[in-house]
Amino acid sequence: MQFRRLSIPDAYEFLPRAFSDDRGLFVAPFQEATFQEAAGHPLRVGQSNHSVSRRGTIRGIHFADTPPGQAKYVYCPRGSLLDVVVDLRVGSPTFGAWDAVRLDAREYRAVYLAEGLGHGFVALEDDTAMAYLCSEPYNPSGEHGITPLDPALDLPWPADIEPILSDKDRDAPTLAEAREQGLLPAYDDCVAYYDKLRSAN
Repeated sequence: MQFRRLSIPDAYEFLPRAFSDDRGLFVAPFQEATFQEAAGHPLRVGQSNHSVSRRGTIRGIHFADTPPGQAKYVYCPRGSLLDVVVDLRVGSPTFGAWDAVRLDAREYRAVYLAEGLGHGFVALEDDTAMAYLCSEPYNPSGEHGITPLDPALDLPWPADIEPILSDKDRDAPTLAEAREQGLLPAYDDCVAYYDKLRSAN
């Protein structure tokens, strides 16, 4: 498995090797040794999630109070999607910046985003599945979102696809509004938490 750092610090893309023959295909989208090499600590899995979306569905941009936050390791076992990571950490050198990776059931690329980063994606075809390994269980009181249609972010949603959003995501605040409301994580708090994870390794 190979990995590369995304332009957002503490986010990575992973590319596993897929083995196919006349029986079908085998691939390991998550491999602990490569993950530890990239992130500097093991991935704690507190919950696994699976979603299925029709073409045009946008889920996100979601994030959690940090610490402990909720890191995510995501891949696409069926269909295809555009995965987006947004730096929501106030004080970060890349605050408000984003990076995007196409995930699909051909290459089985995966994306890891550390605690404090925002996550969203758009399904590029019907019946697209997304699998998530999450570092912490779902915590309703600590979960937040910003609207994926925030014009200031100008996220790379395909122009030829009509977006489908939940009411919650559509009505979520913009990045600026979330910052004014004190919802966003602090970069220094996130970095201190990452250091704690690495020192425990």
